[in-house]
Amino acid sequence: MKTEMNIGFLPLVDACLPILAQEHGFAEEQGLTLRLVKDVSWATVLDRLLYGHSDAAHLVAPLAIATTLGRGRPAQPLSVPFVLGLNGNAITMRPELAARVSPAGRLGDPAIVGAALAEIALARAAAGNPMRFGVVHRYSSHNYMMRYWLAACGIRPDKDVEIATVPPPFCADALAAGEVDAICVGEPWNSVAVERGAGVIVLATAQLWRRGVEKVLAFRESVMEQQRGSVEALILALRKAGAHFVDPDNWEANAAILARKEYLDGDARLIKRAISDRLLLAQGQETVHFPDFMFQYREAANFPWVSQAQWFYTQMVRWDGLEFDPAEAQKAAQVFRPDVYRSALAGTGEPLPGASSKVEGSLSGPLAVSMQQGDMVMTNNRFFDGLVFDPEDLPGYLAKLP
Repeated sequence: MKTEMNIGFLPLVDACLPILAQEHGFAEEQGLTLRLVKDVSWATVLDRLLYGHSDAAHLVAPLAIATTLGRGRPAQPLSVPFVLGLNGNAITMRPELAARVSPAGRLGDPAIVGAALAEIALARAAAGNPMRFGVVHRYSSHNYMMRYWLAACGIRPDKDVEIATVPPPFCADALAAGEVDAICVGEPWNSVAVERGAGVIVLATAQLWRRGVEKVLAFRESVMEQQRGSVEALILALRKAGAHFVDPDNWEANAAILARKEYLDGDARLIKRAISDRLLLAQGQETVHFPDFMFQYREAANFPWVSQAQWFYTQMVRWDGLEFDPAEAQKAAQVFRPDVYRSALAGTGEPLPGASSKVEGSLSGPLAVSMQQGDMVMTNNRFFDGLVFDPEDLPGYLAKLP
Protein backbone atom coordinates (compact mmCIF):
# COMPACT_ATOMS: atom_id res chain seq x y z
CA MET A 1 0.00 0.00 0.00
CA LYS A 2 1.32 3.43 -0.97
CA THR A 3 1.18 5.74 2.06
CA GLU A 4 1.90 9.09 0.40
CA MET A 5 -0.36 10.33 -2.40
CA ASN A 6 -0.09 13.47 -4.52
CA ILE A 7 -3.47 14.95 -5.46
CA GLY A 8 -3.82 17.75 -8.02
CA PHE A 9 -6.53 20.36 -7.53
CA LEU A 10 -7.76 23.79 -8.57
CA PRO A 11 -8.52 26.54 -6.00
CA LEU A 12 -12.25 25.88 -5.68
CA VAL A 13 -14.45 25.24 -2.66
CA ASP A 14 -15.32 21.79 -4.00
CA ALA A 15 -11.68 20.72 -3.62
CA CYS A 16 -12.59 20.63 0.07
CA LEU A 17 -12.71 16.91 0.80
CA PRO A 18 -9.08 15.89 0.10
CA ILE A 19 -7.87 19.12 1.72
CA LEU A 20 -9.91 18.52 4.88
CA ALA A 21 -9.07 14.81 4.92
CA GLN A 22 -5.43 15.82 5.25
CA GLU A 23 -5.91 18.80 7.56
CA HIS A 24 -8.20 17.02 10.05
CA GLY A 25 -6.25 13.77 10.19
CA PHE A 26 -8.81 11.57 8.44
CA ALA A 27 -6.16 10.53 5.91
CA GLU A 28 -3.64 9.82 8.68
CA GLU A 29 -6.19 7.55 10.39
CA GLN A 30 -6.12 5.47 7.20
CA GLY A 31 -2.32 5.41 7.06
CA LEU A 32 -2.10 8.05 4.33
CA THR A 33 -0.32 11.36 3.87
CA LEU A 34 -1.84 13.56 1.17
CA ARG A 35 0.21 16.15 -0.70
CA LEU A 36 -2.11 18.66 -2.37
CA VAL A 37 -0.71 20.22 -5.56
CA LYS A 38 -2.45 23.41 -6.75
CA ASP A 39 -2.78 24.38 -10.41
CA VAL A 40 -4.62 27.15 -12.30
CA SER A 41 -6.29 25.25 -15.15
CA TRP A 42 -7.95 21.88 -15.68
CA ALA A 43 -5.59 21.17 -18.56
CA THR A 44 -2.62 21.38 -16.21
CA VAL A 45 -4.29 19.24 -13.54
CA LEU A 46 -4.94 16.61 -16.21
CA ASP A 47 -1.40 16.75 -17.61
CA ARG A 48 0.04 16.30 -14.13
CA LEU A 49 -2.16 13.24 -13.64
CA LEU A 50 -1.44 11.65 -17.04
CA TYR A 51 2.32 12.11 -16.82
CA GLY A 52 2.52 10.61 -13.33
CA HIS A 53 3.28 13.80 -11.39
CA SER A 54 0.16 13.16 -9.29
CA ASP A 55 -1.53 9.96 -8.18
CA ALA A 56 -5.06 11.36 -8.30
CA ALA A 57 -6.85 14.55 -9.27
CA HIS A 58 -9.78 16.74 -8.31
CA LEU A 59 -11.26 16.87 -11.82
CA VAL A 60 -14.33 18.02 -13.73
CA ALA A 61 -16.27 14.82 -14.34
CA PRO A 62 -16.66 14.96 -18.15
CA LEU A 63 -12.92 15.44 -18.63
CA ALA A 64 -12.27 11.99 -17.16
CA ILE A 65 -14.61 10.53 -19.79
CA ALA A 66 -13.24 12.63 -22.65
CA THR A 67 -9.67 11.58 -21.78
CA THR A 68 -10.66 7.92 -21.73
CA LEU A 69 -12.31 8.27 -25.15
CA GLY A 70 -9.38 10.18 -26.67
CA ARG A 71 -11.12 13.52 -27.19
CA GLY A 72 -8.46 16.08 -28.09
CA ARG A 73 -5.51 13.87 -27.20
CA PRO A 74 -4.45 10.18 -27.33
CA ALA A 75 -6.83 8.07 -25.27
CA GLN A 76 -5.74 7.19 -21.74
CA PRO A 77 -8.24 5.33 -19.55
CA LEU A 78 -9.16 7.07 -16.31
CA SER A 79 -11.22 5.72 -13.42
CA VAL A 80 -13.55 7.56 -11.04
CA PRO A 81 -14.24 5.64 -7.81
CA PHE A 82 -15.53 8.67 -5.87
CA VAL A 83 -17.58 11.79 -6.62
CA LEU A 84 -16.31 14.84 -4.71
CA GLY A 85 -19.62 16.69 -4.91
CA LEU A 86 -22.75 17.64 -6.80
CA ASN A 87 -23.43 21.13 -8.19
CA GLY A 88 -21.86 24.13 -6.44
CA ASN A 89 -21.63 26.24 -9.62
CA ALA A 90 -23.50 29.36 -10.66
CA ILE A 91 -24.11 31.47 -13.75
CA THR A 92 -22.96 35.03 -13.19
CA MET A 93 -23.63 37.82 -15.69
CA ARG A 94 -22.35 41.32 -16.20
CA PRO A 95 -24.59 43.63 -14.12
CA GLU A 96 -26.21 45.39 -17.07
CA LEU A 97 -27.18 42.06 -18.65
CA ALA A 98 -28.40 40.55 -15.37
CA ALA A 99 -30.70 43.57 -14.86
CA ARG A 100 -32.41 42.81 -18.19
CA VAL A 101 -33.03 39.10 -17.66
CA SER A 102 -33.24 38.35 -13.94
CA PRO A 103 -35.25 39.63 -10.95
CA ALA A 104 -33.32 41.75 -8.44
CA GLY A 105 -32.52 40.22 -5.07
CA ARG A 106 -33.28 36.58 -5.87
CA LEU A 107 -32.31 33.80 -8.20
CA GLY A 108 -34.33 33.74 -11.39
CA ASP A 109 -36.41 30.95 -12.87
CA PRO A 110 -34.24 29.19 -15.51
CA ALA A 111 -36.99 29.14 -18.16
CA ILE A 112 -37.94 32.80 -17.63
CA VAL A 113 -34.34 34.01 -17.51
CA GLY A 114 -33.60 31.93 -20.61
CA ALA A 115 -36.54 33.38 -22.55
CA ALA A 116 -35.45 36.93 -21.76
CA LEU A 117 -31.85 36.10 -22.65
CA ALA A 118 -32.91 34.55 -25.95
CA GLU A 119 -34.36 37.86 -27.18
CA ILE A 120 -31.11 39.67 -26.46
CA ALA A 121 -28.86 36.89 -27.75
CA LEU A 122 -30.71 36.47 -31.04
CA ALA A 123 -30.76 40.24 -31.65
CA ARG A 124 -27.03 40.50 -31.01
CA ALA A 125 -26.30 37.51 -33.24
CA ALA A 126 -28.33 39.09 -36.06
CA ALA A 127 -26.35 42.32 -35.63
CA GLY A 128 -23.05 40.44 -35.95
CA ASN A 129 -22.10 40.95 -32.30
CA PRO A 130 -22.80 37.59 -30.64
CA MET A 131 -22.80 37.18 -26.89
CA ARG A 132 -19.93 35.24 -25.35
CA PHE A 133 -20.18 32.92 -22.34
CA GLY A 134 -17.23 31.65 -20.34
CA VAL A 135 -16.94 28.07 -19.09
CA VAL A 136 -13.99 26.47 -17.35
CA HIS A 137 -13.20 23.72 -19.88
CA ARG A 138 -14.64 22.29 -23.07
CA TYR A 139 -15.18 18.99 -21.24
CA SER A 140 -16.71 20.31 -18.04
CA SER A 141 -20.12 20.04 -16.43
CA HIS A 142 -20.18 23.85 -16.62
CA ASN A 143 -20.03 23.70 -20.42
CA TYR A 144 -22.68 21.01 -20.69
CA MET A 145 -25.04 22.59 -18.16
CA MET A 146 -24.73 25.97 -19.88
CA ARG A 147 -25.36 24.43 -23.30
CA TYR A 148 -28.25 22.31 -22.02
CA TRP A 149 -29.94 25.40 -20.58
CA LEU A 150 -29.33 27.65 -23.58
CA ALA A 151 -30.57 25.06 -26.09
CA ALA A 152 -33.70 24.35 -24.07
CA CYS A 153 -34.46 28.09 -24.12
CA GLY A 154 -34.10 28.42 -27.92
CA ILE A 155 -30.49 29.68 -28.05
CA ARG A 156 -28.14 27.66 -30.26
CA PRO A 157 -24.67 27.38 -28.73
CA ASP A 158 -21.86 28.03 -31.25
CA LYS A 159 -24.35 29.61 -33.67
CA ASP A 160 -26.33 32.23 -31.75
CA VAL A 161 -23.72 32.66 -28.98
CA GLU A 162 -20.03 31.92 -28.53
CA ILE A 163 -18.72 29.76 -25.70
CA ALA A 164 -15.12 30.33 -24.60
CA THR A 165 -12.85 28.64 -22.07
CA VAL A 166 -11.72 30.67 -19.05
CA PRO A 167 -9.83 29.00 -16.15
CA PRO A 168 -11.74 29.45 -12.86
CA PRO A 169 -9.27 31.86 -11.17
CA PHE A 170 -9.62 34.25 -14.14
CA CYS A 171 -13.41 34.20 -14.55
CA ALA A 172 -14.03 37.35 -12.52
CA ASP A 173 -11.26 39.12 -14.49
CA ALA A 174 -12.84 38.11 -17.80
CA LEU A 175 -16.21 39.53 -16.69
CA ALA A 176 -14.64 42.74 -15.41
CA ALA A 177 -12.72 43.21 -18.67
CA GLY A 178 -15.88 42.71 -20.76
CA GLU A 179 -14.37 39.72 -22.52
CA VAL A 180 -17.42 37.60 -21.66
CA ASP A 181 -21.04 38.47 -20.91
CA ALA A 182 -21.49 35.64 -18.42
CA ILE A 183 -19.55 32.88 -16.71
CA CYS A 184 -20.42 29.47 -15.34
CA VAL A 185 -17.91 28.63 -12.60
CA GLY A 186 -17.62 27.17 -9.12
CA GLU A 187 -17.17 29.07 -5.90
CA PRO A 188 -15.59 31.27 -4.74
CA TRP A 189 -15.16 32.80 -8.22
CA ASN A 190 -18.79 33.86 -8.71
CA SER A 191 -18.64 35.59 -5.34
CA VAL A 192 -15.34 37.23 -6.22
CA ALA A 193 -17.00 38.73 -9.31
CA VAL A 194 -19.91 39.98 -7.18
CA GLU A 195 -17.62 41.51 -4.55
CA ARG A 196 -15.77 43.39 -7.30
CA GLY A 197 -19.02 44.65 -8.81
CA ALA A 198 -18.16 42.82 -12.04
CA GLY A 199 -21.06 40.38 -11.97
CA VAL A 200 -24.47 39.37 -10.62
CA ILE A 201 -25.35 35.75 -9.87
CA VAL A 202 -28.57 34.92 -11.74
CA LEU A 203 -28.81 31.11 -11.53
CA ALA A 204 -27.34 28.20 -9.58
CA THR A 205 -26.61 25.12 -11.66
CA ALA A 206 -28.61 23.10 -9.13
CA GLN A 207 -31.65 24.84 -10.63
CA LEU A 208 -30.80 23.29 -14.00
CA TRP A 209 -30.15 19.75 -12.74
CA ARG A 210 -30.84 19.41 -9.06
CA ARG A 211 -28.37 16.57 -8.52
CA GLY A 212 -25.88 17.17 -11.32
CA VAL A 213 -22.49 15.55 -10.75
CA GLU A 214 -19.66 18.06 -10.59
CA LYS A 215 -16.07 17.23 -9.49
CA VAL A 216 -14.70 13.72 -9.14
CA LEU A 217 -11.63 11.98 -7.81
CA ALA A 218 -9.88 10.64 -10.91
CA PHE A 219 -7.03 8.15 -11.28
CA ARG A 220 -5.28 6.63 -14.25
CA GLU A 221 -6.96 3.24 -14.47
CA SER A 222 -3.64 1.35 -14.15
CA VAL A 223 -2.62 3.36 -11.09
CA MET A 224 -5.96 2.75 -9.38
CA GLU A 225 -5.60 -1.00 -9.85
CA GLN A 226 -1.97 -1.01 -8.70
CA GLN A 227 -2.74 1.12 -5.64
CA ARG A 228 -6.15 -0.36 -4.86
CA GLY A 229 -5.53 -0.53 -1.09
CA SER A 230 -4.49 3.12 -0.94
CA VAL A 231 -7.45 4.15 -3.11
CA GLU A 232 -9.93 2.43 -0.81
CA ALA A 233 -8.25 3.95 2.25
CA LEU A 234 -8.55 7.37 0.63
CA ILE A 235 -12.26 6.83 -0.02
CA LEU A 236 -12.78 6.09 3.68
CA ALA A 237 -10.93 9.29 4.61
CA LEU A 238 -12.91 11.38 2.11
CA ARG A 239 -16.26 10.13 3.43
CA LYS A 240 -15.23 11.22 6.94
CA ALA A 241 -14.17 14.58 5.54
CA GLY A 242 -17.58 14.92 3.87
CA ALA A 243 -19.45 14.33 7.13
CA HIS A 244 -17.24 16.94 8.82
CA PHE A 245 -17.67 19.43 5.97
CA VAL A 246 -21.48 19.47 6.04
CA ASP A 247 -21.75 19.89 9.83
CA PRO A 248 -22.66 23.54 10.57
CA ASP A 249 -20.49 23.49 13.70
CA ASN A 250 -17.44 23.13 11.43
CA TRP A 251 -18.20 25.71 8.74
CA GLU A 252 -16.15 28.53 10.27
CA ALA A 253 -13.04 26.43 10.84
CA ASN A 254 -13.23 24.72 7.45
CA ALA A 255 -13.68 28.01 5.63
CA ALA A 256 -10.54 29.31 7.35
CA ILE A 257 -8.57 26.23 6.28
CA LEU A 258 -9.71 26.43 2.67
CA ALA A 259 -8.90 30.16 2.55
CA ARG A 260 -5.20 29.55 3.25
CA LYS A 261 -2.66 30.60 0.65
CA GLU A 262 -1.69 27.04 -0.21
CA TYR A 263 -5.31 26.16 -0.98
CA LEU A 264 -7.80 28.74 -2.28
CA ASP A 265 -5.80 31.82 -1.20
CA GLY A 266 -9.11 33.64 -0.75
CA ASP A 267 -11.59 35.29 1.57
CA ALA A 268 -12.93 32.97 4.29
CA ARG A 269 -16.21 34.95 4.35
CA LEU A 270 -16.95 34.10 0.73
CA ILE A 271 -15.97 30.48 1.22
CA LYS A 272 -18.20 30.12 4.30
CA ARG A 273 -21.13 31.52 2.33
CA ALA A 274 -20.74 28.78 -0.27
CA ILE A 275 -20.35 26.07 2.37
CA SER A 276 -23.54 27.23 4.11
CA ASP A 277 -25.57 27.48 0.87
CA ARG A 278 -25.79 31.27 1.08
CA LEU A 279 -25.09 33.49 -1.90
CA LEU A 280 -24.62 37.23 -2.26
CA LEU A 281 -26.19 37.72 -5.66
CA ALA A 282 -25.23 41.36 -6.21
CA GLN A 283 -23.11 44.00 -4.53
CA GLY A 284 -24.96 45.76 -1.70
CA GLN A 285 -27.71 43.15 -1.33
CA GLU A 286 -28.45 40.68 1.47
CA THR A 287 -27.41 37.06 1.05
CA VAL A 288 -30.04 34.54 -0.07
CA HIS A 289 -30.29 30.94 1.10
CA PHE A 290 -30.42 28.31 -1.65
CA PRO A 291 -30.56 24.85 -0.04
CA ASP A 292 -28.26 22.23 -1.57
CA PHE A 293 -26.27 24.76 -3.56
CA MET A 294 -23.33 22.49 -2.70
CA PHE A 295 -24.00 18.81 -2.08
CA GLN A 296 -21.12 16.82 -0.64
CA TYR A 297 -22.47 14.02 1.55
CA ARG A 298 -26.17 13.08 1.81
CA GLU A 299 -28.12 10.80 -0.57
CA ALA A 300 -25.03 8.94 -1.78
CA ALA A 301 -23.62 12.20 -3.16
CA ASN A 302 -20.19 10.56 -3.44
CA PHE A 303 -21.39 7.40 -5.18
CA PRO A 304 -20.19 7.22 -8.83
CA TRP A 305 -23.48 6.42 -10.54
CA VAL A 306 -22.82 4.92 -13.97
CA SER A 307 -25.89 6.75 -15.29
CA GLN A 308 -24.18 10.08 -14.58
CA ALA A 309 -21.23 9.10 -16.77
CA GLN A 310 -23.68 8.02 -19.48
CA TRP A 311 -25.48 11.38 -19.36
CA PHE A 312 -22.18 13.17 -19.95
CA TYR A 313 -21.48 10.88 -22.89
CA THR A 314 -24.78 11.88 -24.51
CA GLN A 315 -23.77 15.53 -24.18
CA MET A 316 -20.42 14.83 -25.86
CA VAL A 317 -22.23 13.19 -28.74
CA ARG A 318 -24.63 16.13 -28.92
CA TRP A 319 -22.14 18.98 -28.83
CA ASP A 320 -19.17 17.40 -30.61
CA GLY A 321 -21.40 16.57 -33.58
CA LEU A 322 -20.73 12.84 -33.32
CA GLU A 323 -22.77 9.77 -34.11
CA PHE A 324 -23.87 7.68 -31.15
CA ASP A 325 -21.49 4.72 -30.76
CA PRO A 326 -22.56 1.88 -28.43
CA ALA A 327 -18.94 0.79 -27.90
CA GLU A 328 -17.89 4.31 -26.90
CA ALA A 329 -20.93 4.61 -24.68
CA GLN A 330 -19.82 1.46 -22.89
CA LYS A 331 -16.28 2.83 -22.42
CA ALA A 332 -17.72 6.06 -21.00
CA ALA A 333 -19.91 4.11 -18.57
CA GLN A 334 -16.93 2.13 -17.33
CA VAL A 335 -15.06 5.26 -16.22
CA PHE A 336 -17.28 5.51 -13.13
CA ARG A 337 -16.42 2.68 -10.71
CA PRO A 338 -19.13 1.98 -8.13
CA ASP A 339 -17.51 -1.42 -7.50
CA VAL A 340 -14.44 0.25 -5.97
CA TYR A 341 -16.61 2.60 -3.88
CA ARG A 342 -18.62 -0.35 -2.57
CA SER A 343 -15.49 -2.37 -1.79
CA ALA A 344 -14.01 0.51 0.21
CA LEU A 345 -17.12 1.11 2.32
CA ALA A 346 -18.44 -2.44 2.76
CA GLY A 347 -19.02 -3.18 6.43
CA THR A 348 -18.74 0.46 7.55
CA GLY A 349 -22.47 1.18 7.84
CA GLU A 350 -22.22 3.89 5.16
CA PRO A 351 -25.19 3.79 2.74
CA LEU A 352 -24.43 1.72 -0.36
CA PRO A 353 -26.99 1.70 -3.21
CA GLY A 354 -27.97 -1.70 -4.53
CA ALA A 355 -27.99 -0.47 -8.14
CA SER A 356 -25.18 1.18 -10.10
CA SER A 357 -27.42 3.26 -12.40
CA LYS A 358 -30.65 5.18 -11.94
CA VAL A 359 -33.09 7.15 -14.04
CA GLU A 360 -31.82 10.74 -13.78
CA GLY A 361 -34.32 13.56 -13.41
CA SER A 362 -37.22 11.34 -12.37
CA LEU A 363 -37.77 12.44 -8.77
CA SER A 364 -39.63 15.51 -7.56
CA GLY A 365 -40.12 14.21 -4.01
CA PRO A 366 -38.68 11.75 -1.47
CA LEU A 367 -38.21 8.10 -2.44
CA ALA A 368 -36.76 5.26 -0.34
CA VAL A 369 -34.33 3.29 -2.50
CA SER A 370 -33.06 -0.28 -2.45
CA MET A 371 -29.75 -0.50 -0.63
CA GLN A 372 -26.97 -3.04 -0.39
CA GLN A 373 -26.06 -1.57 3.00
CA GLY A 374 -27.82 1.00 5.20
CA ASP A 375 -30.93 3.05 4.45
CA MET A 376 -31.41 6.07 2.21
CA VAL A 377 -34.14 8.36 0.93
CA MET A 378 -33.42 10.25 -2.27
CA THR A 379 -35.13 13.55 -3.11
CA ASN A 380 -35.54 15.97 -6.01
CA ASN A 381 -33.17 15.26 -8.92
CA ARG A 382 -35.13 17.00 -11.69
CA PHE A 383 -33.86 18.77 -14.80
CA PHE A 384 -35.42 22.22 -15.15
CA ASP A 385 -37.14 21.34 -18.45
CA GLY A 386 -38.74 18.17 -17.10
CA LEU A 387 -36.84 15.76 -19.36
CA VAL A 388 -35.88 12.39 -17.89
CA PHE A 389 -32.68 10.52 -18.70
CA ASP A 390 -33.09 6.73 -18.95
CA PRO A 391 -29.64 5.08 -19.09
CA GLU A 392 -31.20 2.08 -20.83
CA ASP A 393 -32.09 4.17 -23.91
CA LEU A 394 -29.37 6.66 -24.80
CA PRO A 395 -30.36 7.02 -28.49
CA GLY A 396 -33.99 7.65 -27.47
CA TYR A 397 -32.87 10.35 -25.04
CA LEU A 398 -30.68 12.04 -27.67
CA ALA A 399 -33.62 12.07 -30.09
CA LYS A 400 -35.67 14.12 -27.60
CA LEU A 401 -33.13 16.91 -27.21
CA PRO A 402 -33.57 20.21 -29.09
